[in-house]
Amino acid sequence: MENDAIRLLDVSRVHTAGGHQVTALDQVSLRFPHGTFTAVMGPSGSGKTTLLHCAAGLDRPTSGTVTLGGTDLGGLGETRLTLLRRERIGFVFQAFNLLPALTAEQNVALPLRLAGRRPARAEVREVLARVGLADRARHRPSRMSGGQQQRVALARALITRPEVLFADEPTGALDSRTGRDVLTLLRDMADTEHQTVVMVTHDPVAASYADRVVFLADGRLSGELAGASAQHIAARMTTLEAAPC
Repeated sequence: MENDAIRLLDVSRVHTAGGHQVTALDQVSLRFPHGTFTAVMGPSGSGKTTLLHCAAGLDRPTSGTVTLGGTDLGGLGETRLTLLRRERIGFVFQAFNLLPALTAEQNVALPLRLAGRRPARAEVREVLARVGLADRARHRPSRMSGGQQQRVALARALITRPEVLFADEPTGALDSRTGRDVLTLLRDMADTEHQTVVMVTHDPVAASYADRVVFLADGRLSGELAGASAQHIAARMTTLEAAPC
């Protein structure tokens, strides 16, 4: 559908481990409409990160199709796929992955430099201001808190104005208060910037910031909740984790 930023259709991912075939994703079909914030949850080994990697073009599905804004990722060679990720997709991970020798503004500008663009200082400062770090532009990571470093990572992901922002446990290394600040930023991006956000998390409180929560179990979809409280999400997770294998 035209309103989808990302669409997965019958996506499976099978890999070999210890001489055995393991199905990480099993016939998953999902839509992520433009301007929505979706959390992906499930027990350990349920396929959450594999789903994110396939949706973001970091991994290729064994079967099925992944479409980003009308572009079938399966039809792209590695070079075109790399360019697509650089230009149209943003990533934020639990590890901040900042370069310690660079200042905040230099870290944020890096994706543009890698793409052969000379970033305007005003452009970099604007995105740092968006994440509340206008006064930290010349600070290196060692002079910033964990929450500030994650916000620099968020600004770096946003500098290319990506169609979709993927976040893998973005608050996992942060204390609860700082985590809430980052989650509020993600929520605001969907609400005010109409950004599409897809976040993998194990935390029901983090998931409650999303429009909907999609649940995985054993590589398969196991339902979803819309507008749910952290308590409701936690109860659903407890049911999934208690289910027999």
